[in-house]
Amino acid sequence: MQPERTRLAWRRTTLSGAVVAVLGVKTALHGGASATGILLGALCCGLWLGFLAVAHHRIRALSAGTPPPALTPRHATAAVLCAVAMAACAAALVV
Repeated sequence: MQPERTRLAWRRTTLSGAVVAVLGVKTALHGGASATGILLGALCCGLWLGFLAVAHHRIRALSAGTPPPALTPRHATAAVLCAVAMAACAAALVV
């Protein structure tokens, strides 16, 4: 049961990242498109795609019938950096 719960948690986190990216782009384009807004919106989308790749890799590992291997430090670091950078981009767009 634990791998299934973890897999669902990765899916929820990916979905919330998609919401952040969409709201970031919406905020960037609201009231006229500026070069900075477009750049930050594109950066949010790119970071979300990076996080999606890491999450998809982990979801596939958790869906296998065997006990899943531990998350590698490289993938964990990439996931954390994408999430933090995406939050920073979204915060910069709001401010």
